Parts: sequence; C-alpha cells; structure tokens
Amino acid sequence: MFKSKEVEELYNRRLDRYMAAIRMQPTDRVPIVFNTTYFAEEYSGSTIQEIVYSQKHWYECDAKFARDFPEVDTFRSNIAYAPMWDAIDNRLYKVPGREIPPKSLQQFVEAEHLKVDEYREFIDDPVGWRFNKYFPRIFGEYDGKGAIRSHVAFLKMGFLQGIFGGILRENAVKLKEEYGVIPTTRGALTAPFDILSDNYRGLHGIMRDMFRNKEEVKEACQKIMEINVANCATMVDPTKQLPIFIATHKPCFMSPKQFDEFYWPTFYEGMMMFINAGYKFRVFLEGDWSPHWHHLADFPKGSVIFDVDNEADIFKAKEAFGHKNFITGGIPTDLFIFGTTEQMRERVKLLCETVGKDGGWGPLGGGHIPNDAKPENLQAMIDAINEFGVYEGQQTPKAQPAYDQDLKLEIPFELPVITPWEEFRDEHNWDIVGNEEMIKETWDKYERMAFSWVYFK
Repeated sequence: MFKSKEVEELYNRRLDRYMAAIRMQPTDRVPIVFNTTYFAEEYSGSTIQEIVYSQKHWYECDAKFARDFPEVDTFRSNIAYAPMWDAIDNRLYKVPGREIPPKSLQQFVEAEHLKVDEYREFIDDPVGWRFNKYFPRIFGEYDGKGAIRSHVAFLKMGFLQGIFGGILRENAVKLKEEYGVIPTTRGALTAPFDILSDNYRGLHGIMRDMFRNKEEVKEACQKIMEINVANCATMVDPTKQLPIFIATHKPCFMSPKQFDEFYWPTFYEGMMMFINAGYKFRVFLEGDWSPHWHHLADFPKGSVIFDVDNEADIFKAKEAFGHKNFITGGIPTDLFIFGTTEQMRERVKLLCETVGKDGGWGPLGGGHIPNDAKPENLQAMIDAINEFGVYEGQQTPKAQPAYDQDLKLEIPFELPVITPWEEFRDEHNWDIVGNEEMIKETWDKYERMAFSWVYFK
C-alpha cells in the first residue's frame, strides 16, 4: 500500500511515462528513464565495499537517490552481494575492499575457462562439463570436491543467493510504496555469443575461434540460445509492462561480416520469440555498435529501448534506428564528472532540440550515470530537461495494467532436468500409491531450477 495519495500519483505518472516511452507514444516531457546508475551507490555516502558486503546499506542507497532526485522516472542501482563470491571463492570477480580499493566497483575477470578442444563436451553434456571442468577452474572452494568444506561452500552459496533475492524483492516493494519507484526491467536475456565469449572462451579465445572453429562457435551459440530463452521465460513480467534486460558486450570488437555470421542470428531469433508474444526489451549497446546499426532497424516499432554508449554518435543513432524505437544516451561521461552545470545545460538543450525534438529519446550517460558524477551536474541535467524537454500540449497515455495478454509465448525449448524423476523413483523401487504426477511436477520444477543455477554460474 502506498504511504500517501501523492506517492501513488507519482508512481502512476512515472509508469505512464515509461510505458509510453517504450511504445514510442507521446509523453508530456522527455522521460528520464535511467537503466543503471552506479552513482546512487557512491552518492549514498557508503563505500562500494560497504554496499557489496552489508545489506543494511542497500535500501538507504536507493531511497536517498529517490528522495533527492524525484524527477527521475526510473532507475536501478547495481548492488551485488560479495559474500556469495567469498563463500565459494568465485575467481570471476575482484572484490572492493578485498583485493581492490574499497571505493572501486567490482571487476569481472575474463579468461579462457573453456578449452578449445572441449566444445563437443560443452555442447553435448553441459552439466557434466561444468562440474568436471568449469567449476574447478572458477570456484576455489571446489578444488577439494567431495570434502566437507566444499559441500558447505555450495550450501552457503545456495542460501545466500536466496537471501539476496529476497531482500531485493522486499526493497523493491518498499521503494514503490514509500517513494513511488518503478523497476526498470524484469528478467534477463544475454546474447549467446556474449555468454560464450565472456564466461567461457574469453576475447582472445573467441577471436581465434571465429577463424579456426567456426562451426563449433555457431553450434555452441545455438545451444546457449535454446537454454537461455527457456530460462528467461521463467522470469519475465506476466503483465508485459516491464522490459527484459540485455547487456551486450562484444559487437564493438567484431567486423560486420563476423557479426552477421556469429552474433546476430541467435541474438535476433531469441529476442523475437518474446517480441512476437508482446514482450519488450531494454538493450544496452556497449561500445560502438554503429557498423551493425542497420540490423537494429529490423525490430518492430515500439518494442525495444536501446541504451546507446558514449563511443557511438547519438545523433546518427537517431537516424539509423532511433526513429523506430526509443533511445537513451548523449551525455558524455567526462561531462558528468568534470563538466560545469552550464555545459550540462547546453548539452541537454542541444539534445532536446534535436534527437528529442519529436520524442523517442531520454538523457543518459554511456548506459548509466557514472559513480563519480558531480551531483550538481546530474541535477543540472534534470533541470535542463524540465526547461527544454517539455512537449507543450501533449498528454501521456495511461499505462495499461497488462499488455497483449492474447499473445502467447511459445518457446520450443525446455530446461532439462539433471536427474529424471523416473530414474530416482526406480532406484528406490517405489511403487507410488498416491498421485505420482503431483510428486513428479515438484521434482521437475526444482530439478530445472538446479539446472539453471549450474548452467548460468
């Protein structure tokens, strides 16, 4: 329940604007729809180490941002929970306060965790390969598998993940009811090529594979796509209000020929399964995507929000694909950090008069607000939107409680189970006397959750 009528009206006003922006409908002013803001964490007064290690800082981090910048329509901070990495000695991350300075953001360590001669095993036996090859390489506490300490590490990891998710959901409800905050996305889908490169082969390995192991790369991407979309289908917003999030990483390193051959086919196929069922997406285009922009114009109008990184030209992005779908960006990172309020005002004025003139644009840095932005520059950006970004005479349409409920999501793939119920039953020689389907249904449900956990670690 909202704490006041004013908060409820604020929530509805923000939701109206966000739903209209996604669908390329008119709005009363330029929507300020941030996706991520690392700034909220540092602005809270806590170090990044305090944020990633202590739950008590999480709610106040978001609440302070919501209180001090009420004109922002959507935002989310990038809170992570380092004890989950400590529990199992996850080597994929460098942690603030542990091996990097307390005020630094956590860092992802990319390396070649899938050897080039393991593609066949990776594709045919995804669970076996992970337990036998991948986990020993990325989890330090897996080195002594079978030992009590290793079992306890996995147990801790499991309940910490549950605690983490529960607190985030509880905080989201409090932020809605206390400050009228709406989430930016729900559910996530990652481009198969990015998963293969980021988590398994590394940039060096995948670049060689595109010349020497073409068919293995394509087959692996297809397999990842099938599992990825089946997993995403379990997380999406049933009302189809909130978009599904995708962060892209590697296209800026690929030639158009490589992109067309390895990246685009499974990326586009996976997204379109959801778009055809009425779901929307929010996609961060990391780096300079301009050699591949012509593909983005293929998406239906009003189906995707694209967060354009600072390496790309926001004005050319508007011409190439921003006429069909909402784009954000255009505020250089150095302007947030080193610029003056007058420089920010002039930049936003220019953007409002050009890419935002007829709608379809929102202000943002390179996919986020940098953690060390000057607060006065962020406020100057918001003030300039209120000064130059109002669409006189335009009304924002009311958001619907649910969209496109007549369109059904048809995913031709299903998450596999690791141990089939029938195998487990027969091992015990059970002659089931009650409703076996009831038992099997819950068995399969948690088996698929276990598969998902194993596959996406």
